[in-house]
Amino acid sequence: MPPDTSPAAGVGADDESAALHYRALEHLYHSAPINNLFDSKLAITGLGLAQIRFNVTEQSYHAAGAAHGTIYFKMLDDAAFYAANTLATDRFLLTTSFNLHFTKPVRAGEVVAEGRWVSGKRRVFVAESRLVDAEGEEIGRGTGTFMRSRIALSSLDGYKP
Repeated sequence: MPPDTSPAAGVGADDESAALHYRALEHLYHSAPINNLFDSKLAITGLGLAQIRFNVTEQSYHAAGAAHGTIYFKMLDDAAFYAANTLATDRFLLTTSFNLHFTKPVRAGEVVAEGRWVSGKRRVFVAESRLVDAEGEEIGRGTGTFMRSRIALSSLDGYKP
């Protein structure tokens, strides 16, 4: 089911204000100190849609020579979170739960995390995400529940277009 693009979905019908919100979310992602540890780039591709491109390097390997699950979780959570936060223009969302499924190990190379809002428009949001490797194969999948916090997006230094 595609995201609801009606004004009631949280972002007004004004394409310009939606675009400003998307760019501000992208800036917020890149301003987070944790993201200095990863070669990654967030793109909000539409209402309820987010994509993170990142590179897996040997620095993220576990002892058996493939990417550790922490990078799977981080990118799946971030992609789902930002997809959901496109619908909340006033508040920062918080992850309240996240289910993760590993389907294939990955070694060095580019991976794409694709996030998609599934449901919820007021207090609780559900979004899913998947990881796709350079060969186009799915390597992981997750579903998260996100709750509207008391933190105003406008109060965060990183939230600016």
